[in-house]
Amino acid sequence: MNILVTGSSGWLGQTLVPRLVRDGHKVIGLDPEAGPTTSVVGSVVDRALVHRLIQSEGIEAIVHAAARHKPHIETHDNSEFVAVNVQGTLNLLEEAVAPGSKVDRFVFTSTTSLMISQEIRDGKAGGAKEAVWIDETMTPLKPRNIYGVTKLAAEELCRLFNHLHRLPVLVLRTSRFFPEEDDMAHAIAQSGENTKANEFLFRRLSVEDAAEAHVVALAKAKDIGFDTFIVSALTPFRREDCRALIADAPSVVARYFPDYRQRYDARGWTMFDTVDRVYDSSKAARVLGFTCRTNFRQVLDGLS
Repeated sequence: MNILVTGSSGWLGQTLVPRLVRDGHKVIGLDPEAGPTTSVVGSVVDRALVHRLIQSEGIEAIVHAAARHKPHIETHDNSEFVAVNVQGTLNLLEEAVAPGSKVDRFVFTSTTSLMISQEIRDGKAGGAKEAVWIDETMTPLKPRNIYGVTKLAAEELCRLFNHLHRLPVLVLRTSRFFPEEDDMAHAIAQSGENTKANEFLFRRLSVEDAAEAHVVALAKAKDIGFDTFIVSALTPFRREDCRALIADAPSVVARYFPDYRQRYDARGWTMFDTVDRVYDSSKAARVLGFTCRTNFRQVLDGLS
């Protein structure tokens, strides 16, 4: 296929573009920042550019991973989030269904962040008595910042275009896979590496798994039509663990992984005292046929 990948210079794009090329696809990478996986430097906000690429390159599939992200809240105003995350998504969708377009599938990279209200974010400190079990049925969605609000709006545009034009669209709500330190690292006792390892229990995946989820979504989009999936490492936890997770997370982890304390102690690592949410990615396994290869067990076994 001829595939347009937006955000191709980003962390996901750097992994996804070569993966698609290895499968024999022709990939056009679009990003405002130049990079080895970007063939066209430009923005999804530029409607004329989007039109030209889709038409002249005979684009058959779009992976829309470009976005203003949460860290940009400190450096960009709200209008920039609306321009890129909402208008940029609309530009792609409208050009995907325009006369002469060959696009027959669309994969949108969304985020689990839009499912986290301020109440969930406050967790135990805010008076929560149990962790929140999060799957695709959770409503209402009350994103707590402009990033989440605009990503949710973009999701709704995807749903609308499937409804109006029957464009197959799959929305992937990815959990954390960024390599940077958490933007709240100053308030976290654990090191960055320790933090990321802990998060594989309930809200993280590897960038390789994130890329693979998009490959699977491209293959399944036409059969599914429209759907939304949480993409995260499968959690070992169960719903009945939620009360204990908010009160004493280390004891719950120890029940599932009796060897974790010894391995962590050898590194001087610790578990979070409390876990405020758990992402349930079982729908992706059931419907999409995708399960992350990297999980907490593998992370644990990789510790020397």
